[in-house]
Amino acid sequence: MNAWLDRLVLACARHAIDRVDDGVVELFAGRQRLAAIAGRAKAHAGLCRHDPERERAVLERARRRAHRRGLEGESVEPVIRTLIAQAHRRQLSPAVSPPFVEGTAMSIAAPSPVATGLLRWLPPPRYWCPLLSRIPASVHARVVPRVLGRAVSAPGVLRSLEAVEGRRIGIEVRDLGLRWVIELADGQLRMADGEAEATIRGSATDLLLLASRQEDADTLFFQRRLELTGDTELGLLLRNLLDRMPWEEVPLALRIALQRSSRLLQGARQAHALRH
Repeated sequence: MNAWLDRLVLACARHAIDRVDDGVVELFAGRQRLAAIAGRAKAHAGLCRHDPERERAVLERARRRAHRRGLEGESVEPVIRTLIAQAHRRQLSPAVSPPFVEGTAMSIAAPSPVATGLLRWLPPPRYWCPLLSRIPASVHARVVPRVLGRAVSAPGVLRSLEAVEGRRIGIEVRDLGLRWVIELADGQLRMADGEAEATIRGSATDLLLLASRQEDADTLFFQRRLELTGDTELGLLLRNLLDRMPWEEVPLALRIALQRSSRLLQGARQAHALRH
């Protein structure tokens, strides 16, 4: 029985690896197309195709992202160097770039047509407001610190948040009509009295994408999908802490729950956009 179960787990893992490999190939093809476009732009502008400063920036960015994902920066460096070398080859003859095929996916886990059809009928978060408004404040006071507390219970995460201990941080979920003020005290998160010193504000989907590391903090703030208001210095400090928080120390079950729920809401948002 155990041997059969092991073979089943192995078969499932291999199938998932094949899907990831497919996604890697699609992403590589997309990167090569973009490299060809960049090569033509450089040629028209009379610029040198070889840009050491840009390559160093690409490598450093990959190292930082690898660290946030719990990987060693050196482990991704050979991969990025190979991608850069292949981009150089493509830029030597950008005219031979294969044409872009409309509809080509550049994501690893694109939803199936059936899933997209079902997600269209999932009510947007704003329709949940009447139901959520009936939940007593005392329930929020018990549940919110407990859920957030699990995310920061690891020693490494707590150390990364020491700089904001005792400060009142607001979280506002615009489309759900929810707003909380929390603070870190004695290594625990709790609901705080009074107004927030700095508030992070966004939709339920974008806040979940941030919490689950599906989107970078810089991207979300730059696109104004998230906002920071209040104490500017505290807001910038909080933004940097969110980006550097050791995600790999967050409990695995919570990471999985955050990632799946964020993908669900993101898929529903995309399905609604297609529907309308």
